[in-house]
Amino acid sequence: MESTLQKPAFVAPLINPKTVAALYWTATALFCLQMTFTAYAQLTLPQVAQAFTHLGFPAYFRIELSCAKLLGVALLLAPIPPRLKEWAYAGFAINLASALIAHLSVGDGPDAWSWAAGSFALWGISYLSWRRRQAARPVLSGTPRV
Repeated sequence: MESTLQKPAFVAPLINPKTVAALYWTATALFCLQMTFTAYAQLTLPQVAQAFTHLGFPAYFRIELSCAKLLGVALLLAPIPPRLKEWAYAGFAINLASALIAHLSVGDGPDAWSWAAGSFALWGISYLSWRRRQAARPVLSGTPRV
């Protein structure tokens, strides 16, 4: 099975690896802080519960989503196989796209959906710099990239 992590064509090939690492860790730290804060807010703040009701989601979805976000943050920060990290990034992309769609579908203004859009931008920087770092890593002899 061929990996999706080989030769990402959409990432600039001539960026200093130290710059990519600094960009990755900065964006990933900010993104993980944002996701952890939103998970905490979804579990504890009554105004966030009201926002979920406004969007038409059932009450249990807040708890489910918060647990998924915390698991995703742990996966992004842990030294795990690239395939699992890619799935965590995919889950966050679905979550953030769904948040934007939900806010736009009920007619919310930028004050409601701007956090999701900003988080999506951080997600993009983190994901693209992670892909760049993966592409730059040497392949161990006989070990395929997963």
